[in-house]
Amino acid sequence: MTTTSNQDLIGREGVNDLDAILAMTNTDIDSAVHAITDNAEAIFTWDYEKGARPGLNKLYEKAKTAQWNGETDLPWDTDVDLEQVAKLLLPSFGPDQMDVANTPLATWGDAEWLQLGMESQVWALSQFMHGEQGALLCTAKIVETVPWIDAKYYAATQVMDEARHVEVFAKYLDTKLEGYYPINTHLGMLLDDIVADARWDMTYLGMQIMVEGLALAAFGFMHMLTEEPLLKQLLRYVMADEARHVAFGVLSLKEYYAELTDNELAERQEFAFEAAVRMRDRFLQQEVWDRLGIDPKVAIPLTQASPIRSEFQKMLFTKIVPNCKKLGLLDANNAWLRRRFEELGVIQFEDWVDTEAEYEAFALAEIK
Repeated sequence: MTTTSNQDLIGREGVNDLDAILAMTNTDIDSAVHAITDNAEAIFTWDYEKGARPGLNKLYEKAKTAQWNGETDLPWDTDVDLEQVAKLLLPSFGPDQMDVANTPLATWGDAEWLQLGMESQVWALSQFMHGEQGALLCTAKIVETVPWIDAKYYAATQVMDEARHVEVFAKYLDTKLEGYYPINTHLGMLLDDIVADARWDMTYLGMQIMVEGLALAAFGFMHMLTEEPLLKQLLRYVMADEARHVAFGVLSLKEYYAELTDNELAERQEFAFEAAVRMRDRFLQQEVWDRLGIDPKVAIPLTQASPIRSEFQKMLFTKIVPNCKKLGLLDANNAWLRRRFEELGVIQFEDWVDTEAEYEAFALAEIK
């Protein structure tokens, strides 16, 4: 395969170059509308044979019976104490997890650390919400561009899922917290790339495998850590949907990628690597540090040195790596993507359960 430089793929040579990561900023942060040219073709299919792809048909049938109503199925009358929520999270990223001597954080007291916890919670949920809108647009695009009727049927159910996810995260942020953060630069860049790509399978790869795969892992961690009952139930409902969405990507791409050439697979490997780096970078939460008046170049190395924080960021790839392996992307072209995941420190998850095999465990029937 032709070697593409990191500069071409992610805009910098060093994957961990913090100065280059922080140099990328939003350019339309005050705008309510962001437009990207969608270069894809709309594909009609006159083959209406339902069930030609049994796995997709099974997923579609499950999706039809697993719909839930964000207004009526969640206990919105629950009182949410953001300070209490933040206190429960502090052991995971608070002063005991980093060496703050001789830094601006050395003067922080309980109030400042609590504020960090509250801002971090709002920031994380804000990025989930923005990512769900990205998924809404991408899944609508899949309905338009995928050539198989079974995939169009299922993708249509996911459009409804994603609209519901945006709705409930927005309502939680607006009514239980105090508003939201703008979209993180690196997440925005990735969503722009996914929407702009003309190839239908790249929409699947970028959204269903990479973005949704990381979201499923992140939702799982937040669900495990939080004791706030409304958020806990909201996340569990969303996770049930997300597991189907990732399985949809694996089922669809497994068939398609088996027929691709090495050069075509190389393009998908590079896209997966770019997406992985963008998503890792978005969790640096530089917007929080800016709001708190702390230079991100000082704060981020401290948080990255935290063993818990470092392990958390790696664990976000527990769904992505085995799913990429299932699709044959890890070891194609002399294991190019495997080496990149080794560089990111996440290859150890390659033999974890892939989402095609585990999505039924997330079914709503299991959690009601």
